[in-house]
Amino acid sequence: MSATRRQILARTGASVAGIAFAGAFSELFAGSAAARGHSGYGPLLPDPAGLLDLPKGFRYRVLSREGTPLRSGEGLVPSNHDGMGAFAGHRGRVHLVRNHENRADARIGVPTVDGLTYDPGGKGGCTAIELDGRGNVLGERVAIAGTAVNCAGGPTPWGTWLTCEETEDRAGTNGYAKDHGFIFEVDPADPRRTGAVPLTAMGRFQHEAIAVDPHSGIVYETEDAFQRPFGLFYRFLPDKPLGGTGSLRAGGALEAMRVPGVADLSAVQETGATFGGVEWVPVPDTQARETPIRLQDFGPKGITHAQKLEGCYWGGRSVYFVSSFARAREGSAADHYGQVWKYEPHRRRLTLVVVFGPNSDIQLPGESPDNICLAPGGGLMVSEDGNGAQHVYGLTRHGEVYAMARGAQNIGTPEEPEWGEFAGVTFSPDGQTMYVNCYTPGTTFAVTGPWR
Repeated sequence: MSATRRQILARTGASVAGIAFAGAFSELFAGSAAARGHSGYGPLLPDPAGLLDLPKGFRYRVLSREGTPLRSGEGLVPSNHDGMGAFAGHRGRVHLVRNHENRADARIGVPTVDGLTYDPGGKGGCTAIELDGRGNVLGERVAIAGTAVNCAGGPTPWGTWLTCEETEDRAGTNGYAKDHGFIFEVDPADPRRTGAVPLTAMGRFQHEAIAVDPHSGIVYETEDAFQRPFGLFYRFLPDKPLGGTGSLRAGGALEAMRVPGVADLSAVQETGATFGGVEWVPVPDTQARETPIRLQDFGPKGITHAQKLEGCYWGGRSVYFVSSFARAREGSAADHYGQVWKYEPHRRRLTLVVVFGPNSDIQLPGESPDNICLAPGGGLMVSEDGNGAQHVYGLTRHGEVYAMARGAQNIGTPEEPEWGEFAGVTFSPDGQTMYVNCYTPGTTFAVTGPWR
């Protein structure tokens, strides 16, 4: 295991500031005033139950844990809880759709269900949890099965969830009967409406997350490729934009982003760096029949790559996406501990707005930001996916960082403790509850308290 930022700083005795991010924060939170002037909710208090540490006044409820029976009777709650979305239902109900990033060796796969299974050889998929107006679990069931490595995704303006396969495995490998690497649409209230149909026109690659422009219907997609050349940032122009559930099946055009003069986003180190004239290049073979998309020929000007493209969300008139880290020793142009980029479609302009670490307090975040969501009261919530203790961190519009939650489930040993990453942080439609997953052991929490 490579040395982490915290380990390096601890060994060198570095004395550093207490802000773990640098960047143009006001751009991220324009129009939100509730987070002004506060820097968090106080210190985290140890949880007597050893599950989740929270600030004073906050409390959690465990909604679901891997290995327990699904309330539908379809099998056990699957492993590897990852990306998640929350959707409004009737009479104050909330529907959660939760990804399971299961590979062939997953401890507990998503149970196969007739009409909801894409490939019986796939152990990934989604489960859906229905909550009443008081946050009580009413039901839990399979929402899609037979997919693979369902990492993140994102909500659509018409109230469905797009779940993304982070793999390029073909039929005949790892026990799969069909090709994988697609996006699937899931109806949170009635999964049988959407079934298990791959949205093939949106590309076959190692998908991570998506964000939909609610004005144009364009879908932006990140690619978390594991090896050099690294992933691309895509946009999908649907033939039926904003057409509602099932409309993405009508097809469309897939394009990849080219930033003139920038072959690798990690080479950009200064927050505020801006690039105009961003180009979008048609993908030669969206199904990657012979060659992965990131390796295909995009012409003499090439295409722009980035390591660990992960979280993606829409805010205001822009799409934001995360590069979790970059490492020169692995082939990136330069090192960084996380970036947030902002693309303004109406201006064709890309800006680096946030840089994570390493010149920060070793107890604060600064490595491997993963899922990011906008908090209803203003600011960001960041799921940390690094080494050592794992947190959900808040970030105010003025760049103040505060710990919101810390995982307390030790999956290592007393001598060498280890904690599972957080994922899928999202908020209820009324903004009063934060839902978040612990990846391992798979646990879904609902956090309530004096939210500002």
